[in-house]
Amino acid sequence: MSESGSVSSSSQGSAQVKVTLPDGSERQYPAGTTLHDVAKSIGAGLARAALAARVNGQMKDMAAPLTTDATVNFVTPKNEEGVDVIRHTTAHLMAMAVQKLYPGTQVTIGPVIDNGFYYDFLFPAGVKVNEADFPKIEAEMQAIVKSDFPVARAVVTRDEAIKTFTEIKEHFKVEIIRDLPQGVEISVYKMGGWFDLCVGPHVPSTGKLGAFKLTSVAGAYWRGDEKNAQLTRIYGTAWGDKAQLDAYLTRLEEAKKRDHRVLGKQLELFSFHKEAPAHPFFHRKGYALFNSLMRFMRRSNDAFGFNEVGTPLVMNVELWHKSGHYDNYRDNMYFTQVDENEAAVKPMNCPGHCLIYANDRHSYRELPLRLSEFGRVHRHERSGVTHGLMRVRSFTQDDAHVFCTPDQIGEEIHRILDQIDKAYKGLGFAEYKVELSTRPEKSIGSDAVWNVAEAALQNALEKRGQAYKLNPGDGAFYGPKIDFHLVDSIGRTWQCGTVQLDFSMPARFDLEYVGSDDKMHTPVMIHRAVLGSIERFLGIFIEHYAGHFPVWAAPVQARVVNVSEDQREYAEKVYAELKAAGVRVEIDARREKLGYKIREAQLLKTPYMLVVGDKEQQTGEVTARFHDGKNLPAISVAAFVEHIKSECGDLWQL
Repeated sequence: MSESGSVSSSSQGSAQVKVTLPDGSERQYPAGTTLHDVAKSIGAGLARAALAARVNGQMKDMAAPLTTDATVNFVTPKNEEGVDVIRHTTAHLMAMAVQKLYPGTQVTIGPVIDNGFYYDFLFPAGVKVNEADFPKIEAEMQAIVKSDFPVARAVVTRDEAIKTFTEIKEHFKVEIIRDLPQGVEISVYKMGGWFDLCVGPHVPSTGKLGAFKLTSVAGAYWRGDEKNAQLTRIYGTAWGDKAQLDAYLTRLEEAKKRDHRVLGKQLELFSFHKEAPAHPFFHRKGYALFNSLMRFMRRSNDAFGFNEVGTPLVMNVELWHKSGHYDNYRDNMYFTQVDENEAAVKPMNCPGHCLIYANDRHSYRELPLRLSEFGRVHRHERSGVTHGLMRVRSFTQDDAHVFCTPDQIGEEIHRILDQIDKAYKGLGFAEYKVELSTRPEKSIGSDAVWNVAEAALQNALEKRGQAYKLNPGDGAFYGPKIDFHLVDSIGRTWQCGTVQLDFSMPARFDLEYVGSDDKMHTPVMIHRAVLGSIERFLGIFIEHYAGHFPVWAAPVQARVVNVSEDQREYAEKVYAELKAAGVRVEIDARREKLGYKIREAQLLKTPYMLVVGDKEQQTGEVTARFHDGKNLPAISVAAFVEHIKSECGDLWQL
């Protein structure tokens, strides 16, 4: 039903635009009416709360005029998009404050990222900014907020923009402008006497901001290239209100306590060394945990019909030309010489699986063929982006590839979704988010095959009742995909699993099968990863559990502790019995006080401490103490083994 807006035209003959709101209602306004005036006509509360609006699918400032009929959806601090607008403007706010405090500083880029924003700066020679400077910068930011400067957009010509930014010696901005395609609209946002090159949108005025905090500082390179200028990157977070900010900062503090790099050292799991930058060295306990995850996935793969294979680490470079990796990925690859021929250390496992498939003749009756591999891959990551186990240069991929006919896609996708769901829940991740990405503008394959593939993915998700986010046009050029984002125990999300349909690689490798019509056909290839990088997942696993691993996965499940030297021999007997029963056990028979040994076991987050004193030695029992300080009644060694087996369930001895 059409409604009349409260903004009246100056004359009855002026042009009108129709505005359709999210509830389906329609309103008429004079052409040129701003989004702010539209919000004001709906209600004073909306006018105060609205930060920007999505107009016909595009984000616009509140000062933007409406010149054509439009569907309008206002965003506020309660919307995810509204918070992103707040973060975007807060990045500008920080840059304005920094340039006021440190004259001569050049700004580069300042995007919105998950939970916040950053801005890269080139400070004058001799000026170094660190976290100790944050209170001063934040105080200046709050002063700008209090001034409530309007944030105004101005469209300028390329020549005007270059001239303006050259005059104020913003050389990075000039470079950005020169690199923009001809004909693209160039806009500048102003607040107070400060301005920046930006597409927008931004909040109406600086008074809409305030719930922010600067969080860290790091080094960066202009455009990510180590040959370019070294910059200072300041990170921050911003939210719709102080309560949201405080809740996030609490989560951030909790995340610091769970940092896998700190726990990795404390729990004696892994280390890094300058002799192999960004390549983890797994210690005894870390490798035990690593192998538990591997065995978990091997069992899962067996249950879902995958056949494990192995492919070489180094293969002739011609393979990577054929697969397309050389053209699209060579900057991230390592190369070597083998028998005077150029070879590459594999960055991915899929080409090797294609060679295995191509080794034999296949009939449609044999398909699907499911191959899995825990393949070691190497990818050259810049030193500035490597991060503990989360971003390394060598890692183990829990890869699998399914070769199937087009009409088998749906069933195979459903099988993989089932495997991923069971694996995540079995590993203690009750919640995950799913995204479906469809055909991009540039792609290969026929419309018919893409339609079948996208429908198969969508139907598989909907058949399971799985909620998902649709990302139109974000699929790979070779096929649509589903991505899985784990939600950890403190609410963070981590992209891990993926299911990708591939119409490109089978064709590149001339893969075929004999169809029911006795003609040769090209199979569809499905890429599947559940954990992704085992190393990265291990980092997530450590932080999810804060090092308090479930008993089945714990590198050391129990630690035998004697009260005094009198029980040393009995403690060693208990240790031997547990080890023989398959328990991952250690013994601490040092001549130290019991309290000291228990505290050390607690720091190592050992699930069970088995205390043996005179009483236990006389009765042939142990007193089992949980890492949180609670005790089980004294029980026999055999009973404890049964207890731990029961706790592990079908994951015992993984």
